[in-house]
Amino acid sequence: MVNKPGFSSMTKILDKYEIDETKQKRISREWQDYAYRLAVALDDTAHTPIYMRIAKSTPREQIEKAKSFVMDAGARSKGKMFMWKLKQLKEEEIGE
Repeated sequence: MVNKPGFSSMTKILDKYEIDETKQKRISREWQDYAYRLAVALDDTAHTPIYMRIAKSTPREQIEKAKSFVMDAGARSKGKMFMWKLKQLKEEEIGE
């Protein structure tokens, strides 16, 4: 197949983009992508389904506050600290 002048083959176009092979293939919703990125940021991809449930049912503001806290703290176990902080934020909201 000969390409017409001014056109590139699909292979050449796709080669320009990096494809993350480790990313889960069944992500079809925005909150699923957000949960996966959260798991990667927390170095806890083994528990991605937990983050999916959290991203679907918890206000994004609380998630971001807990994530920010963990990133600033520089914890060894980011996943555990994230869960602890998220629980604390939820309890504070209920207490108000």
